[in-house]
Amino acid sequence: MYVFLDYLLNLLHGGLILFNLTGWIWQRTRRFHLISIGLTFLSWFAVGVFYGWGYCPLTDWHWDVKRQLGELHLPNSYIKYHLDQLTGSDWQPFTVDVATLLFGLAALLLSTGLNWRDNRRSNAIGTQ
Repeated sequence: MYVFLDYLLNLLHGGLILFNLTGWIWQRTRRFHLISIGLTFLSWFAVGVFYGWGYCPLTDWHWDVKRQLGELHLPNSYIKYHLDQLTGSDWQPFTVDVATLLFGLAALLLSTGLNWRDNRRSNAIGTQ
């Protein structure tokens, strides 16, 4: 059962990260993307006040599953874990955290700007 949960959480977490990085591109997904990236930042910084900056409940749950599977010494970051696995290197946590934050901020700013523009266009068309 834990192997299945590990696989499922990898799909879910990986999909969420991919969507948070790219969901602003398509007009049809922009509103949902803004909600998704907004909730991600809320978790990182608001919930993070209590559980540690950058807190992600998916990582928390996933690490519980991985511990049940016998994995120890897991990093705080899901992204660092996979970068280490994919490259065979031991990435510096600070570097990964800064890159994650910068890419996340870029996605948030793009999403906010494009949603604002789309909303203005929609309102302008509606008033004509």
